[in-house]
Amino acid sequence: MSTAHDVSTAHGVPVRCGGMPETGIGRSPDLAPAALPGFTLPAATSASSRCFAEDITEPFVLRDGHLPVLTAPGIGVDPLPDALRRFTRARHTLWGG
Repeated sequence: MSTAHDVSTAHGVPVRCGGMPETGIGRSPDLAPAALPGFTLPAATSASSRCFAEDITEPFVLRDGHLPVLTAPGIGVDPLPDALRRFTRARHTLWGG
């Protein structure tokens, strides 16, 4: 199966990855694809401190102008329980299984 990155790169079309200001939970999954060679357009992935005084994950910090690609399993980060608790405004059970 070809990805948008593969098809675009094969046809010389530059690709961009990244979106709106996100917490570390949303920012982390953007880093791996943004590091692929076809992603040559500027992305909206940056240090946590650019958007937040405090993130709900360990902060993302630029190193030589870049964010390092995470290598931990899953999305590479876990929420910080105390920060998550402080910023949570409501909880809803979506499935009671």
